[in-house]
Amino acid sequence: MNGRLIAGRYQLVEPLGRGAMGQVWGGHDLGLGGRRIAVKLMHSGQVASLSGSADPEELRERFERECRVTAQLDHPGLVAVHDAGRDGDELYLVMQRIEGSDLRDHLAEQEPYPWRWAVAVAAQMCSALVAVHAVGIVHRDLKPGNVIVRPDGRVVILDLGIAAVKSTGDTTRLTRTGALVGTPVYMAPEQAVGGTPVGARADLYALGVVLYELLTGRVPFEAPEAAGLLYKKLHHKPVPVREVRPEVPESLDALVWRLLDKEPEARPADAHEVHAALAPLLPRPGEGGPVLPLDPTRPFREPMAPWPPRRPAAPVPTVVVPPSAAPPPAYGTPLPPSVPAFPASAASSGFPAPAGSLPGFGPPPRTTDLTAVLEEVRSLLAAGHYTRVAELLGEALPTAVAEHGADSAVVRSLRKQYAAVLLDTGQYARALPEITRLAQEYTAERGPHDPVVVQLRQDEALCLSRLGR
Repeated sequence: MNGRLIAGRYQLVEPLGRGAMGQVWGGHDLGLGGRRIAVKLMHSGQVASLSGSADPEELRERFERECRVTAQLDHPGLVAVHDAGRDGDELYLVMQRIEGSDLRDHLAEQEPYPWRWAVAVAAQMCSALVAVHAVGIVHRDLKPGNVIVRPDGRVVILDLGIAAVKSTGDTTRLTRTGALVGTPVYMAPEQAVGGTPVGARADLYALGVVLYELLTGRVPFEAPEAAGLLYKKLHHKPVPVREVRPEVPESLDALVWRLLDKEPEARPADAHEVHAALAPLLPRPGEGGPVLPLDPTRPFREPMAPWPPRRPAAPVPTVVVPPSAAPPPAYGTPLPPSVPAFPASAASSGFPAPAGSLPGFGPPPRTTDLTAVLEEVRSLLAAGHYTRVAELLGEALPTAVAEHGADSAVVRSLRKQYAAVLLDTGQYARALPEITRLAQEYTAERGPHDPVVVQLRQDEALCLSRLGR
């Protein structure tokens, strides 16, 4: 499969996922200079078994009709459709390639998930659903795995491939036989029961399940089999969100409760109404907070704002080794208050600031080895040998801790330099614990919105991203 060419221009490169309706591949559009794309492949026989249609021509026409409607959608919260067609026995859909983290993984990495983040995710999903429902489409498979949080915080809904396209007097969809298409945990009761056309409020129910899971860390109903799950949805009530997480606002708890009502008519009328209920809980433009990747509140706090400039390459720092005549501090005693805990330029230049000069750093007892190391570090930095610098600083830190104390300004400066060199040389696994510890310390001292803390958190996020966490 790797390297297969579809329609003479779409080259498949790597598998991205597999579902009931087919496979998704990452690839390149050779007709547009190798643009990165995602291609969904659906075998006509597999789709026919779900659609109840034995006529391949009818199946192809219905698929292409749905794709034409989907391609009309133009919304930043939806994946753009570039092309669709048939290649042998397979139907293909060419889509925009979206980078980011799916909501399932995003939730797993945040415990507990910030409730304002949950509100921001749901509000962005509502905006996209308004566009979807406006052209007569019901998604029918909203779930965390079909939602991507992009690095800039924008939320994108994936997979309209099993959506139902409604027309006057008819319910035309790929699954006309009532086959169970979707994910039972997130499926509205009326969708699971079948027998009647599924409307937009089924998507609102699924949105309610997603929101409940983000807020509580669990889904509202669980059962080992689909039948037992449907019974609970029809006859049980979910545990209110605030019983699991009391800090959630009452209005948000009430909204989730309405979204999860078993009767479609009891749910909000449409995604407009849900968004209106969420809007008062959203952060406002200009509200403080660190600017981090994958933060779904960022589009509301800083709409259309570009990312801060990347941290420039650190200038070659000068490690000052004071003259031996400098008065040494007592063993294990922190340096005097006149020694700054962070270089004065740090707030403007961003973390990690070079250790640079270590003001007041006099050689305490048994500093011969440490002094020699710092001299070598200075020479290596000037020559650009950063990997060796990282090794030396890592070896020097235990000595510095023993001589000055773990909380001393000297040790912290060395740690900052150590983390900076590790980051600049791509040693993310080694840099991460140092950066995280520094971030915790500076947050405790300066608060979460200090520029140094913000930069630390950005570097921490960079390490996590590079490590695939």
